[in-house]
Amino acid sequence: MPLTILPSIDLRGGKVIRLKQGDYAQQLNYDVDPIATARSFAAAGATWMHIVDLDGAKEGKPVQTDLIASIISSVNIDVEVGGGVRTEEDVKTLIGAGARRVVVGTKAIEDWPWFEELVRKFPGQTVLALDAKNGFVATRGWTETSSLRAVEIAKRVSGWKIGAILYTDVAKDGMMTGPNFEQTHQLALAGDVPVIASGGVGTIEHIRRLTMLQPVWGCIVGRSLYEGTVDLQEAIGVANGHVGNHEKSG
Repeated sequence: MPLTILPSIDLRGGKVIRLKQGDYAQQLNYDVDPIATARSFAAAGATWMHIVDLDGAKEGKPVQTDLIASIISSVNIDVEVGGGVRTEEDVKTLIGAGARRVVVGTKAIEDWPWFEELVRKFPGQTVLALDAKNGFVATRGWTETSSLRAVEIAKRVSGWKIGAILYTDVAKDGMMTGPNFEQTHQLALAGDVPVIASGGVGTIEHIRRLTMLQPVWGCIVGRSLYEGTVDLQEAIGVANGHVGNHEKSG
């Protein structure tokens, strides 16, 4: 099974940025246009893209929906969107903006019956975000840590009609030192919901290693694209098994 590469656009104040370890005080700014960036992702062969509304994550409701709709309409690829989704109306709004899938994190963990109902109403269109510190799920923009283990939640939702589980190790996010390979693999083995590794991908070797962790479905790539340590076209080639250890595409 090929690994799906999801290049990421993190938005704050209409600009493309990255946060280190989810810390709003550790912001990295990139002088790139979000729509041009999305088009470059599509041109490189991406079939999925990941967009985060960081203002929404902080405020607890989607904030940059108009810009997100413009980004989505500029490319012909599937897009998943997250950041501050707390209500069914938020999900409807983002799907209306063109999102194929909507990422839900904090509200799912804090109100499990609500999330169950959401999955029933939007089969295959929700992504459960499991952001973890030392294996325990963190919520509210990673400011609070729960007593729930990510692997146990992955087991609980096995069989549900969830589009994917998005797993982020908070300590790794934005650091480019590699994702938490072991925990990501455990999550993928815990149930049948596709798992996306998020946070820490900094080199093509990290992607190559993820391709060996079957059945991990996908991988978010963000900061490393903007800083030039990963070439998206090459990453997609590696993920699809088309590029060997000593070859590069394009």
